[in-house]
Amino acid sequence: MKNIFDSHAHYDDEQFDTDRNTLLSSLEEKGVCSVINCACSLSSVKSTLELAEKYSFVYAALGIHPENINETPSNYLDDLKALIKHKKVVAIGEIGLDYHYDDAAPKEIQKKFFTQQIELAMENNLPVIVHDRDSHEDILNILKYYKPKGVVHCFSGSVEMAKEILKIGMYIGLGGAVTFKNARKPLEVAKIVDDDKLLLETDCPYMSPVPFRGKRNDSSLIPYSAEKIAEIRNCETQKILDLTSENAKRLFNI
Repeated sequence: MKNIFDSHAHYDDEQFDTDRNTLLSSLEEKGVCSVINCACSLSSVKSTLELAEKYSFVYAALGIHPENINETPSNYLDDLKALIKHKKVVAIGEIGLDYHYDDAAPKEIQKKFFTQQIELAMENNLPVIVHDRDSHEDILNILKYYKPKGVVHCFSGSVEMAKEILKIGMYIGLGGAVTFKNARKPLEVAKIVDDDKLLLETDCPYMSPVPFRGKRNDSSLIPYSAEKIAEIRNCETQKILDLTSENAKRLFNI
């Protein structure tokens, strides 16, 4: 397989500390053409930029993930504003809402961070990479209000929600979850997404596709997800890789 574009990865994660350079150096020969590495905190903003500077096929998305809000200083936007002019920065992300954990930042604080970063993206003509966990209603309401360019990654909502996201003009990101045994919603969504609005991703080191579920994920495993989506859409796996690569290049202006 070739033309594999991973629209959402975390290669600065500590799970890659032992072999990061070896792995990343091997990806192009495995058919990977591009990777968007998504920051989640101010510290990962810096490590993400370092990866983008070191590898020609790695691009950077900078943002504060909702899980890291409690440890983020109130003047964080100053740091982001100073760094998003970097030539390898192609998006603001990973940003969004996550209501899953009891010790998460309060919902209103999460929404404040989310909308601040959407506004930053729109001011700089950048797309957003959106995280949505147990927060579908608020995510949809905010996105419908702002109508930013971007993608809802690792999409876990309903077909009805997907249609609303598509109406805004945003993209849908799908990955390893489409291969899981209980993957009803992701497969229903995979079937209805317009050809020009579908992206593939790993969310690595997490969300490995079957038969690697439970092991560390990386961009070379994307064809397993593409194969499942191709089966649902009644086409060839390479066609899914090609169209999602073109979509990602268009969205991220690469």
